[in-house]
Parts: sequence; structure tokens; C-alpha cells
Amino acid sequence: QVQLVESGGGLVQPGGSLRLSCAASGFTLEDYAIGWFRQAPGKEREGVSCLSSRDGTTFSDNTYYTDSVKGRFTISRDSAKKMVYLQMNSLKPEDTGVYYCAGGSICALRMPSLYNYWGQGTQVTVSS
Repeated sequence: QVQLVESGGGLVQPGGSLRLSCAASGFTLEDYAIGWFRQAPGKEREGVSCLSSRDGTTFSDNTYYTDSVKGRFTISRDSAKKMVYLQMNSLKPEDTGVYYCAGGSICALRMPSLYNYWGQGTQVTVSS
């Protein structure tokens, strides 16, 4: 059974940091693209970052970020632990929302419908 479980959300002051974790089970993590999405109240779900499935020839990964988080957020994978992380630095109030990790065949930050598997979400609140 495929399962994604997020953790690590919380309340943080502007300028602070959080690391979100996505625990994967029921599938081989490297075979899937894992994306992070967020949804603020009254707004559509927004793609934040994505880590591609591992290239079987070069064993390389590709990472993608929406413009508003470039230079502040970093996505990474620990295959041994079957975890994907989203390190979030220099947080801003506009980063507030419920953050979801999702698994799919390709990275597509603007098309959440392409992701097959979703976690339940973790709340991130950036406020003083």
C-alpha cells in the first residue's frame, strides 16, 4: 500500500526555518517524482518544489522550485530512510499554508492532477 506521511510543520517567526519530512512506503522512492505543494486558505493548491525520479543511466536527480521559493527552499531525498525533505529557510508570512507531499511519474508543479499519491498535509504558519 502506497503511503506518504508529512511531518515537521509548525509555527515559526518570519525569517525562521523549518524542515518538512515526507515518509514514503509501499513503493521504491527513487522510481517516483516527489513534489511538495502548499495550499493557503481560499487559494488554489500551489506547486512549491519537486525532485525527479532518479535517472537510471546517470543516477542523477533534477530539482525544481517555484520562483517564490528559489534560494530559500531545498528539496532532498534520503533513499535509505525512504524520506524526502523540504528545508525551508528565510520563511515569509506568504509561505503559510498546508504543505503536502505527492508522488507521481514526472515533476509538474503546475499540474497537481498528475500526481497519483498524496499525504495528509502538515500545517506551516509563519507569523510574528
